[in-house]
Amino acid sequence: MQVFAPVLFYDHGAAIMRDAVRGVDGLGDGMAIDRPGRPEDLPAAEVLWARWALLAVLETTAAAETRTRRVGTWIDGEGLHLDDCGCTWWTLQQMGEGRYLLYGEDESSAVKWHDPPIDMLAQGPDWLPYERLRELLAGWELGCVYWYENGAWARAPYPDELDDDGLDCGMSRFAVREEALQELIASERGLPRGRADALLAAAEARSLTASELREVLDAAAAAQEYVPADREALLRSVELAALTAPASVTPAPSNHPG
Repeated sequence: MQVFAPVLFYDHGAAIMRDAVRGVDGLGDGMAIDRPGRPEDLPAAEVLWARWALLAVLETTAAAETRTRRVGTWIDGEGLHLDDCGCTWWTLQQMGEGRYLLYGEDESSAVKWHDPPIDMLAQGPDWLPYERLRELLAGWELGCVYWYENGAWARAPYPDELDDDGLDCGMSRFAVREEALQELIASERGLPRGRADALLAAAEARSLTASELREVLDAAAAAQEYVPADREALLRSVELAALTAPASVTPAPSNHPG
């Protein structure tokens, strides 16, 4: 029988400490992120994408799409984004067949302040968007960079004395399945645990059906500030996320009013 113990973690948006119930090993789904992060701490990029994308879809609104400065979790033509407008920001991009790029910063990262400097792009493959990444480095905006190809994550070498690169605080919400599930449940358009678990499993398998997408639409329509235009915004996010089964069709209109 697994024993559970309370663990404190930092809530970035609210800047408060709260209790989280995890397994005593801190893994949740058998995976945890060390400090600093290691490539093997992350799930397969396809799984990371699916978990992040499902939350981004659920949080999509028509109003958010028009904002110049977006906050929260969202997907667009560039990729997946997370930004709490203060402590942490991240982007996950698909860079071609089987290739992904994860980059961003959490305030816990000590990489950019390290002396001597750490080259975050060292040993990177030739397909990385070096111009964009170097712009972020020049502006002191980048905390770490991870890349994925041939079924494995990699990053630049770190010195042994480095304490943290921010990956844990930034990505544990998606790397650890239980935390991803809690994000879905706690979102503004949250789902009951059983439904959230089933949808997450379908998203991870890239097998969301039209019926399951309708459940997502219904959950969105139940939100307090839902407007009809949100449905079209959500469907645009679904298309970008690419989590549906090949035979899926556009869902019928939601049963909820509006």
